[in-house]
Amino acid sequence: MTKTALITGITGQDGAYLAELLLAKGYEVHGLARRSSTADVNTTRLKWLGIEKDVRIVDGNLTDLSGLARTMRDIRPDEVYNLA
Repeated sequence: MTKTALITGITGQDGAYLAELLLAKGYEVHGLARRSSTADVNTTRLKWLGIEKDVRIVDGNLTDLSGLARTMRDIRPDEVYNLA
């Protein structure tokens, strides 16, 4: 059975490298990323590693408890990594 991971801070250096590692181990990887009002999520590191299309980005904010609960309910991750 495939494990599912949720990574907060996936667009940062550590989050991107963790995503790459987990994908190599066969995980389904979701990343929580906060969009700013002026730009989309910066996926430069994910593109550079060649994994942008393999990761599912979820729009969210750690200060939004109801949004986090909804994300957890929808994704049902086996593991959560908080790198934000």
